[in-house]
Amino acid sequence: MKPLSPTDQLFLWLEKRQQPMHVGGLQLFSFPEGVPDDYVAQLAERLRQYTRVTPPFNQRLDYRFGQPVWVEDEHLDLEHHFRFQALPTPGRVRELLSFVSAEHSHLMDRERPLWEFHLIEGLGERQFAVYTKVHHALVDGVSAMRMATRMLCQDTGERDMPPIWAMPPRHSGNREESASSLWRSVGHLLGESGKQLGTVPTVARELLRTINNARKDPAYSSIFHAPRSLLNQKITGSRRFAAQSYDLARIKAVGAAYGATVNDVVMAMCASALRSYLMNQDALPEKPLIAMVPVSLRKDDSSGGNQVGVILASLHTDIPSPVTRLMQIHEDVKVAKERYAHMSAEEIINYTALTLAPAAFHLLTGMAPRWQTFNVVISNVLGPKETCYWNGARLDGMYPVSIAMDRLALNMTLLSYGDQVEFGLIGCRRTLPSLQRMLDYLEEGLTDLEAAAGL
Repeated sequence: MKPLSPTDQLFLWLEKRQQPMHVGGLQLFSFPEGVPDDYVAQLAERLRQYTRVTPPFNQRLDYRFGQPVWVEDEHLDLEHHFRFQALPTPGRVRELLSFVSAEHSHLMDRERPLWEFHLIEGLGERQFAVYTKVHHALVDGVSAMRMATRMLCQDTGERDMPPIWAMPPRHSGNREESASSLWRSVGHLLGESGKQLGTVPTVARELLRTINNARKDPAYSSIFHAPRSLLNQKITGSRRFAAQSYDLARIKAVGAAYGATVNDVVMAMCASALRSYLMNQDALPEKPLIAMVPVSLRKDDSSGGNQVGVILASLHTDIPSPVTRLMQIHEDVKVAKERYAHMSAEEIINYTALTLAPAAFHLLTGMAPRWQTFNVVISNVLGPKETCYWNGARLDGMYPVSIAMDRLALNMTLLSYGDQVEFGLIGCRRTLPSLQRMLDYLEEGLTDLEAAAGL
């Protein structure tokens, strides 16, 4: 029996029909060479043999003395969690994304362990897919990514590899990366880090400096007052998932041309896509949209784990020029990183929590529209650097599937894999109609920057 932390309880409390609180991932594989056409069916039969389910996938919710706890499910029904399914013809990527959109809209049964693993056949070109979803109360996004990566290897000949629910558990004690979550940052402030009074002077000084800058600079003040937009309405339970791969070399070349980072270019692509999408909906705010962006702060000589801070960055969607927009984003992110450069990990987390507290209150209650601190989440997750395989099948792409919420109808998460950058966009189907068009706008944003740089 393991009690849930206050933050993990929050994920359960936030969940409602229009707001499922699970994270997911879509992996696309190519058949191993020389295998028969029924390879996926044979793989499904082998996976059914892994009946010993390891933590956390064998844990279900229970309540003891009115408090939620994790307990081992002694009657776990693997058939409920592992599902072998086929796409409808013609089995294109369009059908695959429609399948994920529908599945990601469904709440999971709280009487059972909160995870599902879908093995999907019927995709053309001798490919198959895996879609996994896990409740955010059970694992955070970083942990889910690590588990999905552990299921893979770099050996094309390795077979009899277990699925994600049957891997030996590995205990990592490093929770620092969970600062990339708004809720974990606020939870950290209310928990142990809030007791560490040694961070107060630095945090107070930086907050005061930030507020003073906001008073002097009207553009800077928008960080605390994100404009009202189509992205920040109440949502329905229906989801639309859109995904696309981009060549990392293209993004690096643009960054090199303008002296910007990969993350800067990615943010500029997202800004261009949001600007074009909202303009076509006749819904682009006059003021620039604000993004909540987790940023890696690790120094080259540090010996600890990854350090992640959350910054609120203007996307400068009011600027027509894609180049000017990129350069302004680059400068803003650099200033935010410099603010964190003289702060410890605890001070960064506490500063983040305090600056995001108004946003958390508004997202939870909807009672403070003037405290719309940001409009969209743009998250960049580090994935495997080498080509990966699973039971001989080559991993062609892995796409994050995140969470949309009331007053936060769009989440833009991207993941680096090998020489690719994989975008996964999840949004409310009704609030954001034709969300898939944003993939075209992402491409246009990158092409415009390439053209301006003469690439």
